[in-house]
Amino acid sequence: MTTLVVLFCGLFGLAIGSFLNVVVWRVPRGESVVHPPSACPRCGHAIRSRDNVPVLSWLLLRGRCRDCGEPISRRYPTVELVTGLLFAAVGLWCGLSWALPAFLYLAGVSVALALIDLDTQRLPDVLVLPSYPVGLVLLTLASWNPGGAADFWALVRAVIGCLAMFGIYLLIVLVYPRGMGLGDVKLAGVLGLYLGWIGWGALVVGWFAAFLLGGVFGIALMSRGKAGRRTQIPFGPWMLLGAAVGLVAGQPVATWYLGLLT
Repeated sequence: MTTLVVLFCGLFGLAIGSFLNVVVWRVPRGESVVHPPSACPRCGHAIRSRDNVPVLSWLLLRGRCRDCGEPISRRYPTVELVTGLLFAAVGLWCGLSWALPAFLYLAGVSVALALIDLDTQRLPDVLVLPSYPVGLVLLTLASWNPGGAADFWALVRAVIGCLAMFGIYLLIVLVYPRGMGLGDVKLAGVLGLYLGWIGWGALVVGWFAAFLLGGVFGIALMSRGKAGRRTQIPFGPWMLLGAAVGLVAGQPVATWYLGLLT
């Protein structure tokens, strides 16, 4: 059963990755993600259905438009492949459970937000704000767990985590506005919702890991002369990566650390 779940999630992720390429390109420009259909930017021909198969179509076309030969960026199949692998990893981690839809949604929106932040240093409200009600509804379903034991304390913990992360990041912005933007604050609440649902250890480790990973990356850039103290570095991807660390390893890391103290 686990193998089937992972396979299904991986294939589903490939398809979602294809859609995320559209989201990443159009959302920052304020364009619709459903109309008009995708087309070659050079010749204007609409992308045929047979040329829209994730990864495979790019390989068969050798990375070029069928009609005019315009090169197609490697980024498109890369996003599709990474999303497919990420969804497969979520399927392996969650298994066939009511939590699976919630964390697949988080994985998908994380890919889109990370890429948009890297491209534009923005975290669009149109993606972040709907993640609050969507995440809350899906995590409520996971806490209810029809057919199994309910755990509504996890949902209470999720709301507390959401408020705590939002409040901490808002305080940071108020104290040091140059450090990050309000988009990071809004994203923090979404990540706190998911981290808190997993547990207190996940929440603390996920919060700390974002600053640790982002700090190490910033120091590495400065040491190589590619950034200065005033260089603006998108923090959203590090928040998302830190949250992933918290979700997967937060609880055991927190248990290990508390064991050292006692």
